[in-house]
Amino acid sequence: MKTEFWNWSDVRVFLAVLRQGSTLAASRKLGIAQPTVARRIEALEHQTGLTLFDRDTRGFRPTENARSLSPLAEVIEEAARNFAIKTRELAEQRPIRITAPGYFSDRAMEIFTEFSTLHPEIAIEFVHSIKLLNLAEGEADIAFRVSASEPDESLVCRKIGTEHFALYGGQSYADQFGLPKSLDNLRGHRFVTFKRNDVPDVLHNWLHQHVLPDQIVATFSEIDLMYSSIKAGNGLGLVHARWADTQDTLLRCFGNIEELSRPVTMLIAPDAYRRQEVKAFTKFFAPRYAAIFR
Repeated sequence: MKTEFWNWSDVRVFLAVLRQGSTLAASRKLGIAQPTVARRIEALEHQTGLTLFDRDTRGFRPTENARSLSPLAEVIEEAARNFAIKTRELAEQRPIRITAPGYFSDRAMEIFTEFSTLHPEIAIEFVHSIKLLNLAEGEADIAFRVSASEPDESLVCRKIGTEHFALYGGQSYADQFGLPKSLDNLRGHRFVTFKRNDVPDVLHNWLHQHVLPDQIVATFSEIDLMYSSIKAGNGLGLVHARWADTQDTLLRCFGNIEELSRPVTMLIAPDAYRRQEVKAFTKFFAPRYAAIFR
């Protein structure tokens, strides 16, 4: 072999001439000029150091070398076809998979609706999960996180707001026990909390530091169950303030507990961020969400 074989497109030309019997017929099949076909066959023979076709007035007749290489060329052809099919599949529009800490306010959902109206071709799929999904492993494309810890440096990060927390109770609890007016008035009240191993327990730990153990009457591993328990009047609980203030069934005890305030970040998996639809969503959503709470 005179040089290392590297031009895979010549295999396509080789098979066309082999099957059609002439460079003219192959050129029609491939949709390229006959002289180009002839040059590619000559280049392939030069690269391989083999005579692949005997030329005569009746066309190109494959040599024994050509017949020996034919099965391998067909393998390359099939691999190229499968490669093209796979690239088309990967390029097809996929939904943007989004995970969030259990809720979005109505105003935030309006941003999703506005984006979907402007881009009906882009689907959005909400992945409901209390635990923190692993973006690097493809469990979601975008995650909205409320956390004081630094995010994974491999992720694209946008800070889009600050989340505040406060104590809330239900109307029936307020009617029976009243509501504390400050952190100094927590004694004598009942509390419910949320705790599970795969979720940071910052709120749970804060509550344990500020009330006696026997004041905590229930601990839930599902956040929705804790919210329902607060609404039912079983006890007071720590809730996202912006969301809770939109709920008629929740009553705020006093102001935000500032030591629990956490930045809201929008994290995007690097592979997902290479997709144009994900970039478009990020550019659209982030400033609008930040403006809501500015």
